[in-house]
Amino acid sequence: MKTQVCIIGGGPAGLLLSQLLHGKDIDNIVLEKHTRDYVLARIRAGVLERGFAKLMHEAGCGDRLDREGEVHEGVSIAHDKGLTRIDLFKGSGGSTVIVYGQTEVTRDLYEAREKMGGVVIHEAADVALHDLKSDAPYVTYVKDGKAERVDCEFVVGADGFHGISRKSIPADVLREYERVYPFGWLGVLSETKPVSHELIYSGNERGFALCSLRSQVLSRYYIQVPLEDKVDDWSDEAFWEELKRRLPPDVGVRMQTGPSIEKSIAPLRSYIAEPMQYGRLFLAGDAAHIFPPTGAKGLNSAASDVHYLYHGLVDHYRKGDDKGLESYSQKALARVWKAQRFSWSMTMMLHRFPAYTPYERKLQKTELEYLISSERAQQAFAENYVGLPY
Repeated sequence: MKTQVCIIGGGPAGLLLSQLLHGKDIDNIVLEKHTRDYVLARIRAGVLERGFAKLMHEAGCGDRLDREGEVHEGVSIAHDKGLTRIDLFKGSGGSTVIVYGQTEVTRDLYEAREKMGGVVIHEAADVALHDLKSDAPYVTYVKDGKAERVDCEFVVGADGFHGISRKSIPADVLREYERVYPFGWLGVLSETKPVSHELIYSGNERGFALCSLRSQVLSRYYIQVPLEDKVDDWSDEAFWEELKRRLPPDVGVRMQTGPSIEKSIAPLRSYIAEPMQYGRLFLAGDAAHIFPPTGAKGLNSAASDVHYLYHGLVDHYRKGDDKGLESYSQKALARVWKAQRFSWSMTMMLHRFPAYTPYERKLQKTELEYLISSERAQQAFAENYVGLPY
């Protein structure tokens, strides 16, 4: 097979880029290791920046997002004195976020690819990237036991943290920056009315908690747990009891509880790989960076990567202008590091670190007190939370 762009990874980043390029008549093929059902079974974050929503509309995939997405103009921070609401709309100068599950984003993109006749090859095993420094890279894979080859002009690695794309960059070229946190998030999805119409982040002495939602009848809640904890260690009853302990009493008392329909524990890490391009290979999304979910920047930073790469490829094919591709890594990383700083700062401020000294705990508490007492601090929070400009 021959194509202009071979995209490795059929998650939201790869599918969104594929859809956008197809709309500009740039031929592309998506290779995905897993089945479509497997990809759609992933339960991930669902707070979308306006920049992401704009890309979805440009890709022709924004109608259901507009109908079903929950527009949020603020978030609340719970602390030992109660709740402080941060006005995102006012603090950011008029912007908001949209709560819409990543699974639904991926579903919308899959349906759009089908309507346009896009090529998405699932269960592509043993993917390997070749001749990335040449003008004619190619990708090999195995499908149904048969060896296949895709000749292309560019390769985009959107195959996640454990994918092959980043590993195809030589070790003496790749620089990696990482922080692994000593805890995870236990998440529960339940068919219950959300306790709040906006998200509540809690920095409690017992540990972090988050009250989120997928819709007005589907709630998503999280609590910080030790890394060694297993899902089986937590019954639904134990989860709800501990969650309520970490929230202000007036929030806990009105919380609707019920059986979990999904329960999982996710470890937290911060990670960035540099550079995000090597020859004709470009990394996007989790293949290049991982965020602690505290700041809701993982999917949104993948979208900013797609934005820069999409425009760079369009300029290459439409204008013969390669400046966008040549500067891709620099532009993408500049925004990624700012998003990483915000996610890291929220994580450090709201979680309980077992090894913290009394001095560090005092500083952490002071950081939280400064945020809830300073209008300018809340403006900076709002500006970062809704998403910095591309």
